[in-house]
Amino acid sequence: MPKRLSFSHGENNLIATLPEPDRVLIEPHLKAVDLDLGKSLEKPGETVETVYFPLSGVGSMVAVGSKGRRIEAGLFGREGMSGSTIVTAAERSPHETFIQVAGHGLSIEAGRLRELMDTSPSLTRHLLRYTQALFTQTAHTALSNGQAKLEERLARWLLMCHDRLDGDDLELTHDFLAVMLGVRRAGVTVGTHLLEGKGLIRAVRKRITIMDREGLEVEAQQSYGVPESEYIRLIG
Repeated sequence: MPKRLSFSHGENNLIATLPEPDRVLIEPHLKAVDLDLGKSLEKPGETVETVYFPLSGVGSMVAVGSKGRRIEAGLFGREGMSGSTIVTAAERSPHETFIQVAGHGLSIEAGRLRELMDTSPSLTRHLLRYTQALFTQTAHTALSNGQAKLEERLARWLLMCHDRLDGDDLELTHDFLAVMLGVRRAGVTVGTHLLEGKGLIRAVRKRITIMDREGLEVEAQQSYGVPESEYIRLIG
C-alpha cells in the first residue's frame, strides 16, 4: 500500500511547491545543514533564530509541562518546516523542537525569512497554508491521545514517521517512543508486541520495520488520515 504522503528523495516539498518566483526569491538564502539526531531546533520560550526545511529525517515538536512531563505535539519531515511561530509572527514557542530521526536539510535565518515574507504575499500565503496543515495534525494528535487505545496511537505514529522516511525501517527505541506517546516504557512494549503479533511490524533493538502498512492503517482507525488529506489539499 503506498504512503499517504510521498515526496521526491532529497527534496523539501514545501520549497518544491512554491511558485517559481518565490523559489527564486528564497533559494539564495538557504544553506545546506546536517540534522543530527537530537539536534535542538527550538527551545521553550526562546526566540527562534533559524528555520529548517528538512530534506530527510524527522523533527519533533514536544510540549513541555511541569515536573518534566513531555509529550509530542506534532512532527514534520521533508513535507514541512520548523519555525511556524515565525510564519505567524509569534517569534517564539513554549514547545521544544528537535531532530528525532537524523537527516539533512536547508536552513534560513528567521529574520531573513520574515523579510522575504514581507515582500511576497504569495510566499506568506504558502507558508500559512502549511501552518494550517500542521495545526490540523496537532489537533488530531490531541484527539488520538485523548480517545484512542495505545496500539492505535502507536500505529498512527509509526505511519506518520513512515510517510516521511525512505524505506520501511525506523530507528527508534522504546524509551523514545514512550516520551513521544506520553506513556510508560512498559506500555510501548505491550503496544509493540500487539502490533507485531498481528504481523504489522517487526521490532528488534532500536529498530521497527513496517511489514504491513495497510494493516497498520486499519489498526490506526480514524486517528490517521485527516491531517494527511488536509496537507495534500493545502500544499499538494
